[in-house]
Amino acid sequence: MKLTIDRSDLLRALSHVQSVVERRNTIPILSNVLLSAGPGALTLTATDLDIEAVDAADATVDQEGGLTAPAQTLFDVVRKLPDSADVQLEFLPENQRLSIQAGRSRFALPTLPASDFQTMTKDEGSVQFSLDANDLKRLIDKTRFAISTEETRYYLNGVYLHIAETDGAKKLRAVATDGHRLALSEIDAPAGSESLAGVIIPRKAVAEVRRLIDGFDGEIKLSASEAKIVFTAGRAILTTKLIDGSFPDYARVIPQNNDKTMKVENVALEKAVDRVATVSAERSRSVKLSLESDKVVLTVNHAETGHGVEEVEAEYSGEPMEIGFNARYLLDVFQQIDGDVILFDFNDPAAPALVRDPADEASRYVLMPLRV
Repeated sequence: MKLTIDRSDLLRALSHVQSVVERRNTIPILSNVLLSAGPGALTLTATDLDIEAVDAADATVDQEGGLTAPAQTLFDVVRKLPDSADVQLEFLPENQRLSIQAGRSRFALPTLPASDFQTMTKDEGSVQFSLDANDLKRLIDKTRFAISTEETRYYLNGVYLHIAETDGAKKLRAVATDGHRLALSEIDAPAGSESLAGVIIPRKAVAEVRRLIDGFDGEIKLSASEAKIVFTAGRAILTTKLIDGSFPDYARVIPQNNDKTMKVENVALEKAVDRVATVSAERSRSVKLSLESDKVVLTVNHAETGHGVEEVEAEYSGEPMEIGFNARYLLDVFQQIDGDVILFDFNDPAAPALVRDPADEASRYVLMPLRV
């Protein structure tokens, strides 16, 4: 293998695939990235056997071939090369090394044979459709913060992507929950997606897809089967196994009859929660909200860490009420609000609250209260 490639093109493709590789691997080949030089292009592939990322970049190929090299080391070397450099990659058979040259810089990395590299089987998905990259970014960004990290409830360790019906119209909906909060966002169902029964995309794959489409404008192709889903963005392809489990009936926990609404400026409330939470107990991070007709009073009272109170102007339509929430969960929701104001719909201090963004009616959030 021998080729010349622009450093920025190589770095872009490497950045799309190398993060899939696990830092600690008992199987040496899985720490490597597969480099395949073909006519006019270099293709890079990385996998952890559950996720596979592929990308390609134009190159002047003098000798076709393939090898694997340490993914993290190769990425770090290329990242530190001069911006406008042309990078020469060549396999040195005498010592089984990958030679990297750029200007006055020279490196040689160990390699393993391309034939030892395991790639995921390709099976054509029964459901195939396309959607705009910005729509997919939005579905991910509005929901992924609520993905559970509790491994015992593995079926919550991802984003549930499925077709739902809202006001008689079919929607492509993303949902994530950890049992304490829930995030939901939807778009009009793209053509061809109507038969998507529902897939749970693992947390790591969600992060990799988001990284893959960052800065990409255009159509993303999705192909889903019972066991896998494939995302294609230009030359970049990400294939991931799906979580084999049943996502819970989340619709049951979305409040339908919360008739007490609080309207408040989002940034003001966010900063107030952040300030008073400074003295909250680290584990529960609980903040008490005392709701009145023209304000909300935030209180944190802890015997060891201290006491904090702050008032924020608000419009509230119900009887005075006190309700507690985890401050971190509140702050996560504030980050998703696009508009200047945020709406909270309450029922009683023990019932979940529905959080809405007037600037984004296609997204909703549910927060379970804490005892305060």
